[in-house]
Amino acid sequence: MATEGQSEYESVLCVKPEVSVYRIPPRASNRAIRAADWKLDAPDWTGRMRVTARGKAAFVKLEDKISGELFAQAPVEEYPGITVETVSDSSRYFVLRIQDDNGRSAFIGIGFGDRGDAFDFNVALQDHFKWVKQEDEFKKQAQTPDTTPKLDLGFKEGQTITLNIGQSKKRDRSRPQSSGGFGLLPPPPGGKLAPPPSSRSTNHSTEPSTGGSDTGFLLDLDGSNSNSAGWEASNTATTASSDLWGDFDSVSPK
Repeated sequence: MATEGQSEYESVLCVKPEVSVYRIPPRASNRAIRAADWKLDAPDWTGRMRVTARGKAAFVKLEDKISGELFAQAPVEEYPGITVETVSDSSRYFVLRIQDDNGRSAFIGIGFGDRGDAFDFNVALQDHFKWVKQEDEFKKQAQTPDTTPKLDLGFKEGQTITLNIGQSKKRDRSRPQSSGGFGLLPPPPGGKLAPPPSSRSTNHSTEPSTGGSDTGFLLDLDGSNSNSAGWEASNTATTASSDLWGDFDSVSPK
């Protein structure tokens, strides 16, 4: 039966085509490790590095460039930690604790020719263990019951609610008044506003002349006389015509 670690799939976090391995002198004290103490111009081994993850653990594997044969690997349980350490005088070199199948371990130095490769290696381990930390927090939250009081929005026993559906207030459609308080009447439909009176008629008053009124009066008298004369003439013609027919009526047949 497979164990829990063996049943989980392995994912690749980072691959670097070239890495150098150095033998490092034993650590004499707790002082910081310096890459300048290594033989940087003569690495003991050169190959490929592959960083993988299986479950919560990460593995730094040193493999042959051509055949892919495993040279050494370092299981990483936490980062930063004792398995992978940085040096004090360079960002391209690290101290790695490798371990074999029998559990024996040793410390070696590894280095990258490019500073960008060293940065990618560092970020790959940081991102993995950041994800592991988040997963642990999620599991703790799922196992811990929520003790915070919850907001109860339900109806209490005997509580009712009234809804008024289909009843809306009538809007006030009263005509707005001007600021002075007097309403303006609308213009008549189809009509036009009369132009304002000219300044001459409003500013200067003219008095009617006396002669003009007398002349109009005389014209009225003449008109009245002419009208009466015409009426008399029409009456005379009517009388004459009636008399003419009267002559024909007075003649008796012989």
